[in-house]
Amino acid sequence: MPRHSLLLSLALLIALHGSATLAQTTEAYPHEQASLHALANAPDEAQLRQTITTLVGFGTRHTLSDTTSPTRGIGAARRWVTSRFESISHECGGCLEIVTPSQAVTGKRIPKPTVVMDVVAIKRGSTDPQRMIVMTGHLDSRVTDVMNATSDAPGANDDASGVAALIEAARLLSKQDNRATLVFAAVSGEEQGLYGGKVLADYAKAQGWQVEVDLNNDIVGSGRGQNGVDDSTSVRVFSEGTRSTETPEQAKMRNYFGGEVDSPSRNVARYMAALADQYLPDLRVHMIYRTDRYGRGGDQVPFLEAGYPAIRVTESKEDYTRQHQDLRVENGVTYGDTINGIDFDYLARVTALNTLTMAAMSRAPAPPAHVSISGAVATDTTVRWQKVPGAAGYRIHWRDTTAPQWQYSHAVGDVDHDVLKNVVIDDWFFGVSAVSADGYESPVVFPGAAGSFEQTPAK
Repeated sequence: MPRHSLLLSLALLIALHGSATLAQTTEAYPHEQASLHALANAPDEAQLRQTITTLVGFGTRHTLSDTTSPTRGIGAARRWVTSRFESISHECGGCLEIVTPSQAVTGKRIPKPTVVMDVVAIKRGSTDPQRMIVMTGHLDSRVTDVMNATSDAPGANDDASGVAALIEAARLLSKQDNRATLVFAAVSGEEQGLYGGKVLADYAKAQGWQVEVDLNNDIVGSGRGQNGVDDSTSVRVFSEGTRSTETPEQAKMRNYFGGEVDSPSRNVARYMAALADQYLPDLRVHMIYRTDRYGRGGDQVPFLEAGYPAIRVTESKEDYTRQHQDLRVENGVTYGDTINGIDFDYLARVTALNTLTMAAMSRAPAPPAHVSISGAVATDTTVRWQKVPGAAGYRIHWRDTTAPQWQYSHAVGDVDHDVLKNVVIDDWFFGVSAVSADGYESPVVFPGAAGSFEQTPAK
């Protein structure tokens, strides 16, 4: 924070609460982290290239492809990802637990029972192991005919790029501290109906995970679109506005008091945008107020349906000649999702964004629980919350009801409520974040069920 901004913030705190409480409030103020600046430049393009080259080399990774061949098909790809996680774990003294949750499924695009298996590496948190920060990318690939399990389907961008990003994030974070648990998951079955995401969400429920977010990375390898427009300085982050598991009674309350754009997923997207502004000056988060691209889906959807916060990270521009295509040249146009369509510098920037988000969220306290506001027919607003472990203090945020990002904030100490003097409840949206003693901050929590990070039962 610039010196003049810090002085203004301190002056505001003194005016609001008096100098006697200044030491208590300033210790809870978030600040820049040297370790996050280091992570911003840490992703290795050579590592990303090696992963994508290896995955493309399996020919096809179609969910219905060969599972026994050592060199071709989804089985060989799963075993290689497992071995890659094992190698990373060996380098960090066995810090990763590797699991392979699976289900035998049938469906419209899976005509006979087929095992859909995910490959998951788990790095347990040092103080809050029950909290889970998840990153996913899908391992399977396809060509034009979604049922064609034999033709070459390189899937370099869709979605070897996402798998490469999560493996690199696992490598970078494997030797660093994380208070909450980190989960890196290469899921399968996405192209056949988002099955791998559901397998992992079901596993999370069965294990009692407290999932704070799933960062689903799907098609993150290039900023050059089919129309030739190149935007390598931004990445899209899709997030739902209202919770997928919202009940009719909760919808009625939200419709009256607000919260349509403040789901926990949406506030994670804001969190990522703020991290990019602070640590990645050459990459801007383009927030999209939509669960996914129009008429399309990804593995974040099963997490949302299970009541977990989740977002989708996708490149700024898409080239549809490289997605779900048979390898061919037609009317002078080359079709197919091959590795020459990957911009590895861009992929490294997107990988950095994910790595920063996982590191920051895992080192921060959990988002506050049971956030509420009151102040009807009054000139002041009272904000209340339930304290969370590891928080040295809290930060109250507010913004205009039409503003996309949080505009104002007020740091307080280790308390469970605060009164915002001369801030009228009718005119603003409010939220609360938790801050650790060393300056890591959680995402903001909007009051009530609309913004709660706690898992809500599925409909």
